[in-house]
Amino acid sequence: MSSDTATITKAAPAADSTTTTTRGTTRPRRRPFGPRAGLVALAVVLSAVSVFPVLWMITSSFKTRATVTDGKLLPADLTWSNFAYVFTEVPFVRWLFNSFITAAVVTAVALLFHSMAAYALARLKFPGRDGIFVVIFSTLLITAPVILIPLFVVVRTLGMLDSYAALIIPPLFNAFGIFLLRQFYLGIPKELEEAAIVDGCGYWRVYWNIILPLSRPILSALSVFFFLANWNAFAWPLVATNGADLTVIQVGIASFSTQYGANWNYVLAAAVVAVIPMLALFLVFQRQMVESIKTSGLK
Repeated sequence: MSSDTATITKAAPAADSTTTTTRGTTRPRRRPFGPRAGLVALAVVLSAVSVFPVLWMITSSFKTRATVTDGKLLPADLTWSNFAYVFTEVPFVRWLFNSFITAAVVTAVALLFHSMAAYALARLKFPGRDGIFVVIFSTLLITAPVILIPLFVVVRTLGMLDSYAALIIPPLFNAFGIFLLRQFYLGIPKELEEAAIVDGCGYWRVYWNIILPLSRPILSALSVFFFLANWNAFAWPLVATNGADLTVIQVGIASFSTQYGANWNYVLAAAVVAVIPMLALFLVFQRQMVESIKTSGLK
């Protein structure tokens, strides 16, 4: 009996140091807290560094002109006069309206055109398809300041200066959206389209009833990117428009600081109001943005 017990004991495998056994079940042992604590501390430090400028901007917008550059985070004298001045002394609401209309129209139209182009480049077969995609993708290597003057000449020749068309039409074409959507469409199973075609659907109906509904996560992420880029646009609206009725928010804030010199309390108050729509948009679509980036990364 004792020899059998000894044999069984020798034959039993040694317990793995990385697992724990409880009532026949094996569970992985938790990692040491030391490395995780270091990563958490690093994340906290990076988050604080990223959030501090925004926090300073918000608190300084409630300071007076004399204390806005005092180097303190919290204002000694809290005042709302900066926001009242911004909304009463300059056409700030008009600036917000121009930026919203421009960003919203560009985002909606660009997503429609980009999704159509990306579907054609990903699924349809026609001569020169790959060459067209290479040409479109190569435009990502060209920075916006390089084409600023040629674009201005084209817009002036077409007679679109000082109009909403000058603010909306040129930003519609963006190779980044076409590229990202094409990569997403390549991951959609072809069987879905083949089944729809067998049922009598054409390419347009396949695109509208199958591809677009499946593209909601990536379209939501791109809508945030496009809206943010056009809301923060400065160089092109500054060049393309001269009238006060077409001034967008970023150009308005820049002229605000130039006109009033060192009145940074007014500039910061205007900047805080301009940031609110972006924060709201991000909070609404943050889950879709994470999902789309994760899906594109896996692809």
